[in-house]
Amino acid sequence: MILLQRLWNCHLETLLSKRLIPQGSAPAVNFSEGTRGAAGSPGALRGTDGENQKTKEQIESLLQDGKHGELRERLCCRLSFGTAGLRSAMGAGFCYINDLTVIQSTQGIYKYLKRNFSDFKQRGFVVGYDTRGQVTSNCSSKKLAKLTAAVLLAKDVLVYFFSTYVPTPFVPYAVQQLGAVAGVMITASHNRKEDNGYKVYWENGAQITSPHDKEIIKCIEECVEPWNGSWNESLVDTSPLRQDPLKKICDSYMEDLTKICYHRELNMQSSLKFVHTSFHGVGHDYVQLAFRAFGFQPPIPVPEQKDPDPDFSTVKCPNPEEGESVLELSLRLAEKESAKVVVATDPDADRLAVAEQQENGCWKVFTGNELAALFGWWMFSCWKENCPQDADIRNVYMLATTVSSKILRAIALKEGFHFEETLPGFKWIGSRVKNLLDNGKEVLFAFEESIGFMCGTSVLDKDGVSAAVVIAEMATYLQSQGLTLAQKLVDIYEMYGYHISKTSYFLCYEPPTIKRIFERLRNFDGPQSYPKCCGAYNILHVRDITTGYDSSQLNKKSVLPVSKSSQMITFTFQNGCVATLRTSGTEPKIKYYAEMCALPGHSDRSVLEEELQKLIEALIGNFLEPAKNGLTWRSA
Repeated sequence: MILLQRLWNCHLETLLSKRLIPQGSAPAVNFSEGTRGAAGSPGALRGTDGENQKTKEQIESLLQDGKHGELRERLCCRLSFGTAGLRSAMGAGFCYINDLTVIQSTQGIYKYLKRNFSDFKQRGFVVGYDTRGQVTSNCSSKKLAKLTAAVLLAKDVLVYFFSTYVPTPFVPYAVQQLGAVAGVMITASHNRKEDNGYKVYWENGAQITSPHDKEIIKCIEECVEPWNGSWNESLVDTSPLRQDPLKKICDSYMEDLTKICYHRELNMQSSLKFVHTSFHGVGHDYVQLAFRAFGFQPPIPVPEQKDPDPDFSTVKCPNPEEGESVLELSLRLAEKESAKVVVATDPDADRLAVAEQQENGCWKVFTGNELAALFGWWMFSCWKENCPQDADIRNVYMLATTVSSKILRAIALKEGFHFEETLPGFKWIGSRVKNLLDNGKEVLFAFEESIGFMCGTSVLDKDGVSAAVVIAEMATYLQSQGLTLAQKLVDIYEMYGYHISKTSYFLCYEPPTIKRIFERLRNFDGPQSYPKCCGAYNILHVRDITTGYDSSQLNKKSVLPVSKSSQMITFTFQNGCVATLRTSGTEPKIKYYAEMCALPGHSDRSVLEEELQKLIEALIGNFLEPAKNGLTWRSA
């Protein structure tokens, strides 16, 4: 966004006097005259180094139309780091993704990294991007990536800038492979087409966690005025400090991928066909290469969705997690080509959905938790068959976020390896995995229920490319044993106990309403008193990550870190169900996660499903009260 100096000056006093924006709420921008310019001063608007006419026009139009409420929303708050970095709609405003906010964010990161690394300029910084774009704000991921690089190149920092779009996992992988101090991926992953984002990785190859995120925000607020050269996106093409890591990283990634390939000869001989959709994003070329690395014939691409399209023209929502409705083209193509398995990567290829055709011709779209059961079994089985004789199983780990299925915990308890939980978001998993590796531990697999999987440890983030080819090898192996993925899933549940989960969400666009819902739960039967039951279901324990309370601990304090910036309460019920209510870090949602965890031997799935459904209805009716609070269910 570029704010006009004169427009801001003329209207700021008016907005304040009418109390349309609160006193002192305007972001700290130095509107000084001169060539450097602030968030819209003449210097930022003139010349070859950076005018975005589209976002300027958006602010002018809002001012002329007297839309003071929208102006207040756009100008009186700044982007903050959520579970997946900075993410928002593209457009004009300090709380939107645009040229200026990306420049400001990068300047803040430069200041923070310079403070933390004496060799920052020599070690360098990685910049990647997906294929998103928006005509109305003249924003695209590539342009925003160029501006990110420009800020750093202008300060004599070595920048590894990918010459074309790449999967998100390539950025954390490159940070580690190249020894860079950090990296940024411009992407909004599976979000709606209007959105974009800015995902930051630390030198360990994991997304940044606290305190880095908070410190970077402080530095951003100290560096709001664009520096000399920050607008000069042409530096990417002219600076000798810019290097293109594409070939090196792609080749190295594909080579590392073969470390988790265990049945190459079988893959080469298999008659099993696969269909792949990249959802108009970056995944096509890279999934093709990954299949070749495993010895497969390339999967059959969905032609309408193979090439990048920022409008995501064939789907209402570019999120493969939404299930069969968004996989329609993939499933019909698979039927036509007699392909039994469909793999779908989201637009930035860090997440994976899988569907398998059953004997009756219907398709089973696996949930993230079901896929995790399959991946967990597979990665452990492959490790067991290939590990040295003296390998210590107590040195082996798997991880999941706390809102994900507990199936890995059940497998770990029976097999003898370690299982750990983290807060929601792969940034927590990545950091913990790196810590385990640094302490000589072996990590086989990690996941989050929203179809995010980490097979092996080459990438310390979720990776749809590697997950796609691992599930293909698994399906191929199972076919050779006369089994399908769905049949093996039943075997896993019968061996380790059924784990039946349901996840959904309600839309809520009013932050005060969300806060009221959660505060009511914290003061249910009186001040600082959590509910003891939910309808007919008794509650054993309550854990509140927002406040750090956990009734299951002797000191009543949560073992997991406190996360005051989001709402999350988990209820453990007497009947074995675990349910969590939490807000989304990137979207206006209240999510619920509920799972019935049965012991081995309790295999009447229909009874377990019925019990879970009744509990979910009680959870929604008693705790969320959708009608009273004006919540909209996801399918509405």
